[in-house]
Formats: sequence, C-alpha cells, structure tokens
Amino acid sequence: MSSLSNSEEEFALRLKGWRLTTAEVLYYMPDHPVLLQSFLWQTLDLAPEFPRLRQFLDHWKREIEAVIHSVRLASGETLAPARVSKVDALYHH
Repeated sequence: MSSLSNSEEEFALRLKGWRLTTAEVLYYMPDHPVLLQSFLWQTLDLAPEFPRLRQFLDHWKREIEAVIHSVRLASGETLAPARVSKVDALYHH
C-alpha cells in the first residue's frame, strides 16, 4: 500500500508529465443506431500514448454493448517548475 495520499500521488504523476485528460465518447446502442449519446470521462493520463484512455476504451469495447461512434479528446498542460529569467537591466523612475 502506498504511503502517499491521493493528492500527493496525483502531484507526483503531474511532475512526470501526466496531465488532466477529458474524453467525450459518442456512442449508440445496437438497437438504436440513429441515437447518439455522450459519455464524459476524466483522468490523469500521459500524452501522446494515453495508456489510461486506451485501457478504458479497450474495456468499453470488451464489456459494454454500446458501440463507440467517436471519441473527442482534450488534454491540459503539464505541470512544470516556474521559469526564471535573468534580468540584464534595471530601470528606476
């Protein structure tokens, strides 16, 4: 069992390049193919491979009767240390 809290684990993943990822899955049920429905799912994931999203979609295809029509993906920025720039001049009023 990990000694880190959920927020500490999330922070550690974000420092390694993982980012908040949102997937909108448009799908239909086989008995109503003209009715598209939407499912939103969010997780921390690692671009560009998106291993958690791929695992989720593989599970969907194996276990859920709904047929995926399309998936739209949005991914946030990575967490990075603050950037520091050297100042070459100082001006006074």
